[in-house]
Amino acid sequence: MTDPTDHREALEAAAFRRLLDHLRARTDVQNIDMMNLTGFCRNCLSRWYQEEAEARGLSMDRETAREIVYGMPYDEWKARHQHEATPDQQAAFTRSGGGH
Repeated sequence: MTDPTDHREALEAAAFRRLLDHLRARTDVQNIDMMNLTGFCRNCLSRWYQEEAEARGLSMDRETAREIVYGMPYDEWKARHQHEATPDQQAAFTRSGGGH
């Protein structure tokens, strides 16, 4: 049997694609909820993607990275799925230290 660590990069890439699919399907989960519970959100993920591209000498702007993560232009995703944060969400965000 092949050692799974021999396929680590391919497995990580596949898991990342599944994570993106999951996040795209769960439009009911707002970024602020993700930040409050996990300390990262879709925007963080897109920023990390962009930073890794740039670290490898690849030019990528923020909007391109966001479109990769969101599966559509960010402004379109916001118009379709993003809701105004509730006072409770904002308070939790502030308590958690807020920010990305």
